[in-house]
Amino acid sequence: MSKTVGDFLIRRLTEWGVKRIFGFPGDGINGILGAMNRAKIGTPEGKIEYVQVRHEEMSAFMACAHSKFTGEVGVCLATSGPGAVHLLNGLYDAKMDHQAVVAIIGQQARRSLGSHYQQEIDLTGLFKDVAAEYVIQASVPEQVRTMVDRAIRIARAERTVTCIVIPNDLQEVDMVEEGPRAHGTVYTGVGYSAPRVVPYEADLRRAAEVLNAGKKVAMLVGAGGGGAADEVQQVADVLGAGVAKALLGKTVLPDDAPGCTGAIGLLGTKPSWDLMMGCDTLLMVGSSFPYSEFLPKPGDARGVQIDLDPKMLSIRYPVEVPLCGDAAETLRALLPLLKPKTDGSWREKVTKDMAAWRTLIKARAMNENNPANGINPERVFYELSPRLPDRCILSADSGSSANWYARYVNIRRGMMGSLSGTLATMGPGVPYAIGAKFAWPDRVPIALVGDGAMLMNGINELVTIAKYWKDWSDPRLVILVLNNRDLNQVTWEQRVMEGDPKFEASQEVPDFPYARYAEMLGLHGIRVDKAENVGAAWDEAFATRKPVVLEAYTDPEVPCLPPHIGFGQAMGFATSTPRDSAAVGIIKGAVGDLVENFLPHKK
Repeated sequence: MSKTVGDFLIRRLTEWGVKRIFGFPGDGINGILGAMNRAKIGTPEGKIEYVQVRHEEMSAFMACAHSKFTGEVGVCLATSGPGAVHLLNGLYDAKMDHQAVVAIIGQQARRSLGSHYQQEIDLTGLFKDVAAEYVIQASVPEQVRTMVDRAIRIARAERTVTCIVIPNDLQEVDMVEEGPRAHGTVYTGVGYSAPRVVPYEADLRRAAEVLNAGKKVAMLVGAGGGGAADEVQQVADVLGAGVAKALLGKTVLPDDAPGCTGAIGLLGTKPSWDLMMGCDTLLMVGSSFPYSEFLPKPGDARGVQIDLDPKMLSIRYPVEVPLCGDAAETLRALLPLLKPKTDGSWREKVTKDMAAWRTLIKARAMNENNPANGINPERVFYELSPRLPDRCILSADSGSSANWYARYVNIRRGMMGSLSGTLATMGPGVPYAIGAKFAWPDRVPIALVGDGAMLMNGINELVTIAKYWKDWSDPRLVILVLNNRDLNQVTWEQRVMEGDPKFEASQEVPDFPYARYAEMLGLHGIRVDKAENVGAAWDEAFATRKPVVLEAYTDPEVPCLPPHIGFGQAMGFATSTPRDSAAVGIIKGAVGDLVENFLPHKK
């Protein structure tokens, strides 16, 4: 039997199969920490692992990564007041990418609430949006069983964030697991099994009629297609379709799969743009890709969409047949109803377009227009791609690193990868890699991070890596930092979207010695500033039997060219460039890449 509410909480989490908790201490959760100590958490005998982070936001990012890379519930723990507030950004990342995360938060003593007490915040009010499906504050011990059971079950069932708040005095009260069997008392249990969700036969037949009638079928797959790679490929082959991938769905299908055109959108490929602009039928699978300008013009293509969440159907493109169902199950049910295409010209065009694109981006990667400014960042990612270890786990941060991740990193079967997709927040690259390493200690996580995100919080989480890395069965974890001394993504947005020159006061970033700092912590640091040394630097990073920070001194004036440049973007670029302090470098970089579009290249 559990002695205190805190003891019961830890026991119940164990019964639910929770494997680890990411957190940071504070007096608002002392009763829970004491229970963790009594349960021997943090020792080999403990059934749950505790990971101490440097900041509560990082614990929420790690819990999100745990959910993304395992399919399990991620759990984070924070104290009352400021600790709880710090969780919010990481929790919104989980909510908006549909990940199951439970936040456990302390609160001031019940008797003090309402008195404007120190660190007193209305936490249920604060969390009512991010944990909209379930947020509750305990007032008596008998509630806690129901709170834990519902928080975990709802997080898993709805693929969302839930939150339980436990006042610090209640954590130390003797536990009463069951109230009296009387009116107003509820009893809950442990366990959850996901349902099999498949559309009705009639709806599947309507979808098949649309897809069978199409002559130029395009598919768009997102994170909801995870686990359905075989089914996606089988449907694509039957339909002779090209397959574009939303960024969160980058690892659903290998990049060398037949018909695959890689990423879509501002960070995507030209073949994906051409695929969408030229198709007459669109099949969307598990994607809430937000940028409708990269999808066919409404009316130009008939549409079918598959999504497990009915709220996400027909909100990006007005599809003719919206199908609510699990991606793999629905595609398997749809396959027998599909008729193989006899005309292979559409797939042949897609394949030729993709071959030409690969030749083009290789040429762009090998351009070194401003060697004094640093390495072409495209070269750094191009050299990485063929060297990726089998079954590695990739995390990209928001910023220009996401551009090059989207275009240059070729996913192979067995790899995993993610980033902050819908929230697109800065900062999760390094904590995602840490969360991945704790979940899969025998695999190699690789964080692809800009210097802005690294200075924001990645630097601090190197301390977390230094604390734990010797306990990992495979000690390798690699962090790439693009040291371009610039908040590069926003700089280019200022130039192209707004037609303004770079605002140096907001955009310039201090030139920090990332590799040397890693060495100070007992990790391995590599700094590369010459293009010809990039490949060897990656080889050294993956051969080193400890965590590595690979600092690449890169050129900030390499443009992140979208796959299709609109008139407004071209005008913005033309207007801003002459007034920009880096005008010469910009012109060299842009002209160099644009020229490659028109030159013949050897494969």
